Amino acid sequence: MKAEIITIGDEILIGQIVDTNSVFIAKELNKIGIDVYQITSVQDEEKHILQALSVASKQVDVVIITGGLGPTNDDITKLTLCKYFNDSLTIDTEVLANVKALFKSLGKSISQLNKDQALLPTKATALHNKYGTAPGLYFDEGGVIYVSMPGVPFEMKALMKDEVIPRLKQRFKRPHIFHKTVLTYGMPESDLAEKIMPWEAALPAFIKLAYLPGFDRVKLRLSARGENALVLKENLQLQLEKLETILGNIIKGYEDEEDLQNLIAKQLTKQNKTITTAESCTGGKIAAELAAIPGASNFFKGGIVTYATITKTEVLGIPPAIIDEFSVVSAQITAEMAKRAKKLFNTDYAIATTGNAGPTKGDSDAEIGSVFISIAAPNRQETYAFNFGNGREKVTEKAVKKAMLLLLDDFLLEEEKQNK
Repeated sequence: MKAEIITIGDEILIGQIVDTNSVFIAKELNKIGIDVYQITSVQDEEKHILQALSVASKQVDVVIITGGLGPTNDDITKLTLCKYFNDSLTIDTEVLANVKALFKSLGKSISQLNKDQALLPTKATALHNKYGTAPGLYFDEGGVIYVSMPGVPFEMKALMKDEVIPRLKQRFKRPHIFHKTVLTYGMPESDLAEKIMPWEAALPAFIKLAYLPGFDRVKLRLSARGENALVLKENLQLQLEKLETILGNIIKGYEDEEDLQNLIAKQLTKQNKTITTAESCTGGKIAAELAAIPGASNFFKGGIVTYATITKTEVLGIPPAIIDEFSVVSAQITAEMAKRAKKLFNTDYAIATTGNAGPTKGDSDAEIGSVFISIAAPNRQETYAFNFGNGREKVTEKAVKKAMLLLLDDFLLEEEKQNK
């Protein structure tokens, strides 16, 4: 079972926006056993869209289209689909009622362009868009399913989950597929691959392993595919247990789609603890990672970005004499930042960063790439020194990931102590 994703829009091709829609769609299709054969991005041009549809129809069972369904003149997807299927547009009364109700709820007048959103190809089944005026379109033509959805991400996601996936599950007989992603931290990909080589070589043919490397972490994704769901689940669990024996505490988590910040959130919630941040070189990125988690207000009280030296003295109250003695980028100043932020926000934990990400040394004599991270825990404090090399973005990203990894290690260490 194969699918192709076609994204329509010049804004993608000129780099104005990043195509996150395809990532989401591919994940949702994969969950139900449909492989994505190809992802294609095309211009807002009839000829280009028709060509992409013609090619896709010969090589896949499902074609998923996003973009070009809005009310403006450059949104040509509906008309192009009519030409492709030799179809015409007609008013869908249910869609028109939905459009009118949406504008009424917003207290806005409705234009003819908005009403024209209810003009749909006669061969299409309308997919209810609860967040916008453009409905999704579903075609079953020549043994191939074609789905067209708006390019607005939150509208597309709702349509995909509520309308498209249920229809595809009913329409096709698919194999069972189960994924489990193992999160490892602290071991380079090459070392990890060498360590688990015998285990990997002995995996059953129906279980595949993929390495997904990133800063300071490697995700190991196990995918089991077949007809017998019970056999797949049992074998997947068996292989995970073997992997845990081999890697031990290098493994930080098992849950699919779970990133480091989610694991930290779980630990904070489990321990009923709170945290704050004081960031210099990372510029609030650690706080942003934590705040992005649903329910973060239960454990994240807030953070502060003390990027300039004067902010460290005036906001956190670090005496200038200490900064003069140790330098603004130092273990001592980072420790002071964590300690004082913890007190300022009245939290159980605080994490602080200082560093020199480049390209110049700024207020410090520290070498470019130098980063200090300090964690103030309820009854102790630890400060760490690193050098992440050159490249401002790389240094900052590595500092964020390392800080969160150290924080997770601290939580797990504390949990281990309490269980003894």
